[in-house]
Amino acid sequence: MAERLTRRQALQAIAGAAGATWVGLPVVVDGAVPGAADNGASVKKLRLAFVTNNASEFWKAARAGCTKAEEEIPEITVDFKIPANGNTDDQDQILLDLVGHGIDGIAVSPIDPSNQTKVLDRVAKDAFLLTQDSDAPDSKRACYVGTDNVAAGRQAGDLIKKALPDGGKIMAFAGLKVATSAKQRFGGLSESLKGSNVEILGILEDQTDRVRAQQNAQDSLADHPDLAGMVGIWSYNGPAILKAVKDAKKGGKVKIVCFDEEPDTLDGVQAGGIYATIVQQPFEFG
Repeated sequence: MAERLTRRQALQAIAGAAGATWVGLPVVVDGAVPGAADNGASVKKLRLAFVTNNASEFWKAARAGCTKAEEEIPEITVDFKIPANGNTDDQDQILLDLVGHGIDGIAVSPIDPSNQTKVLDRVAKDAFLLTQDSDAPDSKRACYVGTDNVAAGRQAGDLIKKALPDGGKIMAFAGLKVATSAKQRFGGLSESLKGSNVEILGILEDQTDRVRAQQNAQDSLADHPDLAGMVGIWSYNGPAILKAVKDAKKGGKVKIVCFDEEPDTLDGVQAGGIYATIVQQPFEFG
């Protein structure tokens, strides 16, 4: 007799994400547990897809997690998709193409959740849809797997206060301000710094363009000579900020707090150029 389990449990079994934080709806899966069969009967191989929001180094660990899941669960295949230009048009087309080819389930990091609700809802009609890394709570996605980004933003704020005990002006940087992860991290940062002697000048976005990310950091240092700190919200912002600070010969003077563990970020932390970085578990996302 087939087991009955919550959809959350089924996805944990499929995606191997037991170590991640889940926020899900109380839905139920009826039928055979993925990977189980009665008396040796054949089981349909589930076709799953993991869709990122850009081509950042951050996603390499998630890809490795998907590969590991395929090795541990032979009844699934996982197609890893990266939007070439990191924009919603690319991502929407990937999602619709996957559904058109009969995909069973998709885990996606929505680039602009508010403006992708219709596409996400359309996908959710034909495939099991969950969000990862960045949520789309107003869509019909079944659940979300990822970091508590508000708490992560608060942690960034606490680190800035330690790095700047006398306060000062800071600037934040992100790929897209509309992305849920960026909004929540910036919100947590602002919450942590409220009432302190640290002033947030704003948040600049680069539209997932690394050249623009570099330029934003350089322009901030030029436009605000008294800038005391810089916060990189997305993974590649850390290395971009670090290079800008070095080029401006302000290493050690401008404190950097960022997210994730790109190689240049970790090198920067080890060398002392980056005060701190807040890391996630993208392998577990996969």
